[in-house]
Amino acid sequence: MHQHYSSIYHSIPSDLNQKIDICIQDACDRMDMKDGGYIFFRADDVAVPSRQFSRLTQLFNLYRVPLALSVVPAWLTGPRWEQLKKIGQKTPDLMCWHQHGWRHINHEKEGKKQEFGPNRSHGEIKKDIINGRDRLEILMENSFYPVFTPPWNRCSLTALNVLKELGYYAVSRIKESRPPSPKGLVDFQINVDLHTRKGANPIEDWDCFFTELSQAISSGTCGVMIHHQRMNNAAFSFLELFLKSVVKRKDLILVHFKDMIATEAYY
Repeated sequence: MHQHYSSIYHSIPSDLNQKIDICIQDACDRMDMKDGGYIFFRADDVAVPSRQFSRLTQLFNLYRVPLALSVVPAWLTGPRWEQLKKIGQKTPDLMCWHQHGWRHINHEKEGKKQEFGPNRSHGEIKKDIINGRDRLEILMENSFYPVFTPPWNRCSLTALNVLKELGYYAVSRIKESRPPSPKGLVDFQINVDLHTRKGANPIEDWDCFFTELSQAISSGTCGVMIHHQRMNNAAFSFLELFLKSVVKRKDLILVHFKDMIATEAYY
């Protein structure tokens, strides 16, 4: 299948390393956080071992950066899980494996795609969320962590209430998602998109990306969304430069969902 690569990865600035450093420095200077800001990375559509997935996790292992992995339950099998977990065996504390819907299919007849949208009943939503959780708990055992990333980063209020009812610790969606998460269900919001960007002009899209990154870091919590299937060599080169830049910052705290749940200062 042909994968779409964002325009920014077809035209890499010659001074990209410097641009990343300057953007992060300026954002940290504007950040009003005494103990530093948080940054987390979330990799979506995980379940099938591949060279791209191995390459992605090797980078995070190399630089010792935590990674939240959104696993599609229906795509995962026992043999696939055995291969996936081997990748992080040397650094298990860096990986936070959590739930990415159930089958990752759209149930809406019109409007934006949603697996757990308004077109579905409470019973249908609850059944699929439980099916997904049960499958991950059986296959992954203690490696599974009860956080829920809805496919396409959106879901209905019914779905959010079901997640709270079932005892999930948090949901993770795009920033300013609606409806808001109910009290008691934390929302770890994504505010930087690395690979599903839709701009057609690389120069303009790089400007938009750095504006997005700067605003996210300066807000105190930067959530970065990754889609490894949409990464070409340029995307991997950029990600390595990005990780190199953030790991050397003492004013950025690298976390995944387990760390954020355990950190009272986050709330």
